[in-house]
Amino acid sequence: MRRLVRGPFAASLLMGLLFVVGPLEAVEFSDIYASIGAGSEDRLANVGLTIFPTLIIPVGGQFEAMGQAYTAVASDASFFDANPAASSTLEYTELTFVHNNWIADTSIEGLVYTRRISNLGLAVGGKFLHVPFTRYDTASRQVAGGRYSEGTVGVNVSYNFLRSYSFPGVAVGATVKTAYRHVPQEIAPNQSAVGFAADIGVLSRFDLLKRFSARAPNFAVGVAARNFGPPVEGEPLPSQITGGIAYRPVRPVIVATDLIVPLSLAPDVPAPPIGGAVGASVRITPFFSAQTGMLLRPGGSRISMGATLTLADISVDVNYNLDLATQFKNLDRFSIQARLNFGDEGRRALRELVDQYYLEAWRASAAGELDTAIEYSQRALDLDPTFTPAARLLEITLATRELQRDLRAIDLEGLGETTDDEPAF
Repeated sequence: MRRLVRGPFAASLLMGLLFVVGPLEAVEFSDIYASIGAGSEDRLANVGLTIFPTLIIPVGGQFEAMGQAYTAVASDASFFDANPAASSTLEYTELTFVHNNWIADTSIEGLVYTRRISNLGLAVGGKFLHVPFTRYDTASRQVAGGRYSEGTVGVNVSYNFLRSYSFPGVAVGATVKTAYRHVPQEIAPNQSAVGFAADIGVLSRFDLLKRFSARAPNFAVGVAARNFGPPVEGEPLPSQITGGIAYRPVRPVIVATDLIVPLSLAPDVPAPPIGGAVGASVRITPFFSAQTGMLLRPGGSRISMGATLTLADISVDVNYNLDLATQFKNLDRFSIQARLNFGDEGRRALRELVDQYYLEAWRASAAGELDTAIEYSQRALDLDPTFTPAARLLEITLATRELQRDLRAIDLEGLGETTDDEPAF
């Protein structure tokens, strides 16, 4: 029975991109995935041997749309499944709701709340999977019915170290999670289980090969160890280490890639083969962007596409997946995520006020009003001590004022050495 319970979750997940629903129904997907290395029987032998698949099933959001190449991107609430370090770098406080029509009549619901307080990030979230299940006897008569369900709940904390004006910092975070599987007794006795896991992640952003002007960095590197915990009933959790990079070659475009290394903490169960992911996001207008990606993993490869609509206080992410389990006559492999924006704790307003004080200081300095320039520079630094341009301007202005005072003192001393009836030369 345990194999029957796990069976649906070992199926592959792949998102559709640049295809039309009609022609897709006639496509031989086995041929498609053979060409991208979906895996031979030897490579698939270790697939589907872990418990609690909800720990690695993406609920939605840009993490899903970019084919899980999101360890270094992690820019919305779907970071919860990608990199626990990202909560201290998010711009807004968000409450996110996700619904995913997964395989056949299987659905996944998700909820994440995340808040950033200066350099500290906090989040709590979870997801819930449910599957109607019917048991038949050898005569094909229904003898039992129920609903298999599985859920995970986690609490996240992270901190962004070494943040300054020129360097966004190095974020480090962790998420502690618990997972629960419920199988009705009339379906299969003693199959319910509880497990515990933890994620640890690191994320850093900086400028590299940047060919456009923007305060935000264009390059990111991230590493995450996900779903590490003790085996449950002899079965390992879907533990994995992911490393990723993300690059913005031009302002509207992000490209990313991840390396996925599965691990097994159960001595008698081998780990699945190494996989990878590639993804891209393109901002088409200030309020609309599109994403696509590909996850390459034996027994779980998929292609992805999605779109994000950003309004004043809400953002909506819609995704579609293409893999060997996709059914085009039903609305499955489709997810929708709604993110409610509760503001940025005043960070944007503070940044704009600091910029205003800095510009006023420059104007005053250029006009020779050094005392005024010093006052505005100091105001900017009082609001943001990491704003190094204001610190440099303050240093220069103080040195200039001191030099002017020295010059005036020299002039006064020179005037004191002459008298009205004695020529200066």
